[in-house]
Amino acid sequence: MTTPAKDIFELVSRALFEGVKPMMLKRDHLVRHPDRCTHNAVCIPVCPTGAWLSTPPYKFDSSRCIETCRLCLDACPSQAIYAVFRKGEKLLEPTKIEPKK
Repeated sequence: MTTPAKDIFELVSRALFEGVKPMMLKRDHLVRHPDRCTHNAVCIPVCPTGAWLSTPPYKFDSSRCIETCRLCLDACPSQAIYAVFRKGEKLLEPTKIEPKK
């Protein structure tokens, strides 16, 4: 007796993914590092929703931000903007690198 291909696919799929939960990792908010910001303000015109306010210290309105957008992060020449991610209740921030003396 042979098993139809559809049934085999379902069996294999169920076996592969049984009990596996996807890692729920989503961007929580963006941060502008004040010590790295050169105040070129390139983050303002590239933002499609106007989330970056156009007056120093260039505050950010997270309610206007599109989660999958990376335009301001990629445009910042000094990499002063970085994303903070959330995994469940835990916030995941980039590790801070101390400048060498």
